Order: sequence, then structure tokens, then C-alpha cells
Amino acid sequence: MKKLKMHSPNLTLDNIARIGDLFPDCVTEVKGEDGTLKLAIDFDQLRQELTDSIVEGPQERYHLNWPGKRQALLTANSPIAKTLRPCRDESVNFETTKNLFIEGDNLDALKLLQDTYLGKIKMVYIDPPYNTGNDFIYEDDFSENSKGFLKRTNQMDEKGDRLTTNTEANGRFHSDWLSMIYPRLKLSRTLLSDAGLFFASIDENEVTNFRKALDEIFGEDNFLQQLVWKRHAGGGNDSRHFAIDHEYILVYAKNKDLVGRLRMPLSEEDREDYKLKDCHFGTFGPYKTKSFSRMRPDDPRPTLTYDITTPDGSTVRDTWKWEESRFLKALNDEKVLIRKDRNGKWQVEYKMYLNAIDDEGGESEEKTKVPRSLLVDIERNSEGKKQLREALGKDNVFNNPKPTGLIKHLMSFGTAGNDIILDFFAGSGSSAQATLELNMSTGSNRHFIMVQLPEPCVDKSESYKSGYKTIAEISKERIRRAGKKIVEDNSNIEGIKNLDIGFRVLKVDTSNMADVFYTPDSLDKANLDLFVDNIKPNRTPEDLLFQVMLDWGVDLALPISKQSIQGKDVLFVDGNVLAACFDASGSVDEAFVKELAKHQPLRVVFRDEGYKNSAAKINVEQIFKLLSPITEVKCI
Repeated sequence: MKKLKMHSPNLTLDNIARIGDLFPDCVTEVKGEDGTLKLAIDFDQLRQELTDSIVEGPQERYHLNWPGKRQALLTANSPIAKTLRPCRDESVNFETTKNLFIEGDNLDALKLLQDTYLGKIKMVYIDPPYNTGNDFIYEDDFSENSKGFLKRTNQMDEKGDRLTTNTEANGRFHSDWLSMIYPRLKLSRTLLSDAGLFFASIDENEVTNFRKALDEIFGEDNFLQQLVWKRHAGGGNDSRHFAIDHEYILVYAKNKDLVGRLRMPLSEEDREDYKLKDCHFGTFGPYKTKSFSRMRPDDPRPTLTYDITTPDGSTVRDTWKWEESRFLKALNDEKVLIRKDRNGKWQVEYKMYLNAIDDEGGESEEKTKVPRSLLVDIERNSEGKKQLREALGKDNVFNNPKPTGLIKHLMSFGTAGNDIILDFFAGSGSSAQATLELNMSTGSNRHFIMVQLPEPCVDKSESYKSGYKTIAEISKERIRRAGKKIVEDNSNIEGIKNLDIGFRVLKVDTSNMADVFYTPDSLDKANLDLFVDNIKPNRTPEDLLFQVMLDWGVDLALPISKQSIQGKDVLFVDGNVLAACFDASGSVDEAFVKELAKHQPLRVVFRDEGYKNSAAKINVEQIFKLLSPITEVKCI
């Protein structure tokens, strides 16, 4: 019987397999540190495959590099033996919610999510720690001391003498920040769906390096835009050179060709322009008019140049937006206007309806607009602080939280329907609150996955004085209160109680499996009796279940129920998606297995200690093959 691996996927092996599919002759065998053979890439051969000239040594090329980059790449690909443990006490609506709050290092969390959410995230938004040295949330002064940097990068000899000239701008204030963010970016990209979008807020200190890193990870062709967000209303007279009142939001696509046209709902101000009514009002709503002249001298189109007859019999000749046949049909349908302006000159205009899918009519659907690269009229930093204060009833518990209006704006054209949004620098929880608010206002059912390190609050800080020991506690409490307030403030809306305002709290922890599970060969045979159980003593069946769900790639937000079958507790995930019995008494017998097989689960997992002997394990597999052939059986 196959055993679950119970650790995150080894991305290095996956990458080797992918390269092997393209270039089989580039995969070779090498001896590992323990003397065993393993697959590896012949990089000289791979370089030769990718060039039309002889490769004789390192070649100059355009790329981003910094001390520690190779280690950062290795960090991204290395597997970890960790798990996510559920915490019902800190969750809201644990049984029914589709939202997740993961507490722990986001690098670990991103690795653990690889099997389950690979290619399923529609939007990633992050507001990572800026490289300023004084951010409240993280210790993000990634600059190292000059001497350490120079020695590590071979710019100083053992006597302390400089070998090259180096300025502060040459790397020591950037390398560690890039090493921190790079593996997280790589892992988040794999979680995005093929049509997924990546958004990242950043300031002027790292925007250049950040964009180069994202170009490398996503591909330069998948860069969509560098949005400029006006974060302050004014001020800055004490600035030495320029008053900086903006930040950037970098936008990338997983695959630009699959994203399609980005569209977002009209604002209230936009909607006010649609005031006119005609015979089509019942179908397409109000309309506004726009000039029918094409006004594109850079793109001459002879088929668009023709005469239009006015009501007094005269003609107007111009280059128009549509060909003549389409114009005549619209004129017959009363969707264009020919009228004189205040100067007595004939003007031709076409009607733009609020609810028309396009200018020709069609299905009734509210008009949308293209998002702009300059975000001036979006909520600013002051609104973010106000929203957090209103949610927690306290002030100054978190520095510079992003306003929910900014994130909702990005979500409005980056997601729809039941899409999943991931924020692995959750901070104060702005993204989670934005998701709940957008779902309430649009009737959608977007889900969020928030990840936040339990960064300790400084002892003398306002957050600590308010009773919050970690940033994760601030974030969780904000989401609890924000969700409750949304429901209370909108109690008159039908179905508001069905709004998902909950979240499951899952905490990154060491594996549920004892060390002997991963390294059985290192076990001292003299102490074999001490290691009969390969599971840590303080772990619950639900702890084990979530590690199995991670290993098997099962959605972590699916409902969980418990049933008693033949006196044994069985955990079911979403009915028959997964059934788990972690009984360790050695009493998994034929009667129990036959009863369990009636549920026709897609997957079943048992503990090794649940079987009486090896024969019983073989018998279990045979019973499922006979009574429930769709069931995949594994053990831990």
C-alpha cells in the first residue's frame, strides 16, 4: 500500500522532470551527500541545447543578480516537513466558511499550499515590507553592515582591505531584501491560475529591483502595468528634495494571452453621465451620446469614410466609427442622433447605453470600463487608518494599513464570482475585509487566503497596550469584527446572513509525523520499542486530517464531518472526497472496511498501526477494489 509523503512537494525534482521532458539528454545522475544516486541537470549540456554556438564557459547575459540569489532559488525549491494545524477556537464559522487564515511564515505556507492550490488562485495581492528599516510589522531593514557584505562578496580580503570600490547603492541595502522576496514570488506564481493576476504594492526604494525580479519570474512579456497610487492628499513641505505622495502597484499576468480585456464596473460618477431615455430604456437603460466621428488620422480606413444625409437633405462627410451598413441599421433602430449644435452645424452622435453589452445592443449587461494606470480618486492611506480604527475601536495599532477601497478597486477587475484571492503579507487584514465588503456590495462569493507571520508586537507599542501580542492577532480580530459589522449594517438586505464572513485558522507547525517517519534508517535498532508510534503524541485526528489533505491536494476549506462506524471514528471531507480513520488499536477489520466502502469515498487513509498485520492491510485494499473500485487507499 502506498504511503503519503507528508511533506511539501520537492519542487527541484519537479523542475528536473519538466526539463527532462524537453531535453532528455540534459538529465544525468549524480551521487548525493549520502552516496545514493539521484537525478540532476547537466547544465553545460542544457546551455548547449539553448544556444546555436559552442558553449565554452560563462557567457555575459542580461539578468538580475545579487549575492545570495542561488540560495534564494534553492530555498524556494527545497521541501519542508511541516503541516497546517487547525485552530477551531480562533476561527469563525469553521464548519461552513470557504476562507482561510494561515498563521506562520509565508514561505512555509506557500510551500504547503502547492499541492492543494496549484493553478487555482485567481489573484495575488501583496503589500510586502518595504526596505526602509523602520516598518512597524516586519524587521525589514535588510541592509547588512558594510564589512560583512564586502567579505561575503569577495570585495574585501582577510586583512580588511577593500578590493573594489563600493557605494551603498551597489547592493548591501538590496541583496537581503531580494533574497527574502524572491522565493516567495516564485512559489506564488505557481499557485496562480493560467489567467491569474499578480499585484504588489511597493515604494520607490525597491520598485526597480522588484520589477526586474518579477520580469524574471513571470516573464517580461507578462508585465501589464506599473500603477501609480496617490496615497497622500498633500503636505511634505519638510521633504528635502521631493514630497513623495504616491506608491506603485506592479501588475503581472501568469499568461498575458489568457487574461483577455480587463474590465471593471462603472463608478457612481460614471453612471451619472447616463441620464437620457428613449424607446430602448426598458432593455438597455439610460444612455449618453458620443461623437460618431472616428478621429484617428493615424489609421486611415477608406471603408469608414462616407456621406451621411441630415434631416434637411444636406450631407455630412467624415471618417466615422462604423461602416455604412452598420450605421444605417443603428439609424433605423433609433440608436444614433443627427442634430444641430448651438452653432447650427450638423453633428452625428451615437448612443451608449448603460446596460448594453456593446454599442449594437445584444444581451443586457451593465457597461464596464478599462481600469486606469493612475489611481488618483481611490481611497488613500488616511482612509486605511480610519477603517482599522473603526474595526478595532483603537488607534495606532498598525502603521500604514492599506485602505480597503484600493484593494477592492484591484479586485473589481482582477476577480469575479467565486475566485480565490491570496495575500501572503496579510498585515492588518485589509485584503480580507475588502473581500467581504466587495462580496456584500456585488453579491459575489470571492474567497480569501490570508497568510501572516505571528510577528510579536513591540512591548511599548499601542498594539501591545491594546492586548495584541502579535500582528496575526490584530489581523484575525479585525476580520472577526469587520465581518460582524458588515452583517449588522446591512441587516435589511435579503440573504445577508448567507454572506460568508468566517475563516478557518490554520497554523504552520512541525509535521505531525515523528522524525522516525522521515529517517527510518537512522533509527537505533536497540531502541526500536521506543518508536513504535510514528506520530507525535500531542497531535489530534483533525491535525492528521489536514496534513493528509495537504499531501493529497484536497481543498482545505471543504466541510468536515465525523461519523462512528463499527465503533471507530471516521472523518469525512465533503461527503466522499476523503475518509480518514486514525484508529491505532490494530483493529481495522473486514466488517469495518466493508461498512466504510459503502460510502464510496474517493480517497481513504488509515494509520499503519490500525492494521492488525500485513495480511490485514492487503485484505483492506482487496475489499475496496471489490466494493468501491474508485477508492484510492493510502496509509500513514
